[in-house]
Amino acid sequence: MSRFFSAKFDKLVPYTPGEQPRDMKYVKLNTNESPFPPSKTAIENALSAAKKTELYSDPECRALREKLAEYYGVDYEETIVTNGSDEVLNFAFMAFCDKDHPAVFPDITYGFYPVFADLNGVPYEEIPLKDDFTIDVNDYIGISKTIFIANPNAPTGISLPVGEIRKIIESNPDNVVLIDEAYVDFGGESCIPLVREYDNLLVTQTFSKSRSMAGARLGFGIGSKKLIADLHTIRYSTNPYNVNSMTLAQGVGMLEDDEYVQNNCKTVIENRAYTASELSKLGFTMPDSSANFIFAKHNRVSGKDIYLKLKEKGVLVRHFDKPRLTDYNRITIGSLEQMNILIAKLNEILEETK
Repeated sequence: MSRFFSAKFDKLVPYTPGEQPRDMKYVKLNTNESPFPPSKTAIENALSAAKKTELYSDPECRALREKLAEYYGVDYEETIVTNGSDEVLNFAFMAFCDKDHPAVFPDITYGFYPVFADLNGVPYEEIPLKDDFTIDVNDYIGISKTIFIANPNAPTGISLPVGEIRKIIESNPDNVVLIDEAYVDFGGESCIPLVREYDNLLVTQTFSKSRSMAGARLGFGIGSKKLIADLHTIRYSTNPYNVNSMTLAQGVGMLEDDEYVQNNCKTVIENRAYTASELSKLGFTMPDSSANFIFAKHNRVSGKDIYLKLKEKGVLVRHFDKPRLTDYNRITIGSLEQMNILIAKLNEILEETK
């Protein structure tokens, strides 16, 4: 770092995104992207909006927020649209956390939570998952802290039932509970219907996964009108034009083409079941996933070796070096063709390592 870099960030460890190598053509199963392109309507909308980019995007994001409100059965004022769901998460750390309202989240979860906490000078606690990688709800009952829970969780793919989340929300009435539903469309149960019951619940989702817009960067939050107003205060104090015109238009198109989205999600779920079955035959074990990925380990070959050997053979998966995770690899569910290539390459690796 330079000698000008503020000392307040000298211990900041940035988030590490999934690798995007360019040295060869890979079967890319490492960043949980959709194997499907955006819908026809979404692409047409984005192309049309591209002709008007001499103008600023709508700071209210009105057309998309109205469509989101209609789709999820909430009020317009209960929605916020952001540059990826990462932005609404960062806004939440800024708005609802401080020394009197520290953050808390599992020790194994989305890697951006501790980064956002450190970036914003927020004290935080990481609560260990149980040995089976599930959350112990009792750890979060009445803890009087701002709670962040990814549901389904990443990188495990395990879902927490909404009834259990309800217990957490009810027992912390004076603190915000944020449920990060980036992967909910692949088999999880959304907490959005609860936002009318609890004024301390904030739900975030993304268009990156089920709606094929990872490269367009679009996320949103839904919560009580007052919570959302707090987030808009932060948004208007940082970047009121935070979502570009083409992304906004494409987002409307993806909501309008919901049948296309649902069919894609169904295909991913089918491919996930097929892949899990085939991996089990090869000696892999994995928790049941409600996401568009599988978190798998082999009974003989280390996770690091599998990751490296797959990369040599042109298949990218995500490996984590944390002690409890090092035996595992997170494998994105892609097209059936991609999954069959993965399985074939794993067969080769297992033969080579006998």
